Amino acid sequence: MKANYYKKVGDYYDKDAIDFEHRYWENDTLQRIRQSFREHVRNYNFNSALEVGFGPGFDIVHFAQTFPNAKINGVDISAEMVRIANENIIHEDLKNARVKQGSVEDIESQFPGERYDMIYVFFGALNTVNDLEASIKELERLLLPGGNLVLTFVNKWYVGGIIIESLKGKFVRAFSRLKKIWGGYSPTNFLASKCYSTREVKSSSTLSCKYQRGYSIFFPAWYYRGIHRRLPNKIRLFLWHLDSKISSMKLGTLGEYMLYDFQKKR
Repeated sequence: MKANYYKKVGDYYDKDAIDFEHRYWENDTLQRIRQSFREHVRNYNFNSALEVGFGPGFDIVHFAQTFPNAKINGVDISAEMVRIANENIIHEDLKNARVKQGSVEDIESQFPGERYDMIYVFFGALNTVNDLEASIKELERLLLPGGNLVLTFVNKWYVGGIIIESLKGKFVRAFSRLKKIWGGYSPTNFLASKCYSTREVKSSSTLSCKYQRGYSIFFPAWYYRGIHRRLPNKIRLFLWHLDSKISSMKLGTLGEYMLYDFQKKR
């Protein structure tokens, strides 16, 4: 059952890999959010890092270049994403980055005995794991004392999306994240996923959450490109800064994405 599910996820991203890369470079909202994720990770000095769900390898390359003395490993369920990421690593001549195919359950076998003082997951790779609690438990086991687990999730309670889709009369889509199974972002290609609330994420970890923040609370989500085109840049910038001010408050848990920073005791 587990292997079959991960094969479906891998096949989905194999087909989407090239478009995934193009969408990112054409979407300044995704770029802005990714830079914020990176800035948070860069707050820490680390010697060894692991990325789960690295996609085309944007962040593997970034952190391998930013921390040239650190070892950066990564796993991704998609063979095609691994191929593209490897090409990017070779193109940049990075000797401190390695990527392998696999899920969270495969990390130990792919990188035997390795432990990390930074583990990060960008853009919701843990929304497509078989068992969230078991996956986080395994990541905690791989984390060194004093290390940080920086996890981002597609958020269950994206109130802005509920309002926008309801105003369009698309009520099924408006409340789709609240279902037991969410079909992913694409209206045409179904990907069995699950969206989590802040309470569900925190209860899945035994570590202390030292920081959290939401994204796209008032600032429109990355896929509302029509709204972004119609909004003047000054308004978009204002909404981004407004989100930044309230992102760590209770209201921040109603955004499209959530970032959590868990720390393991020394």
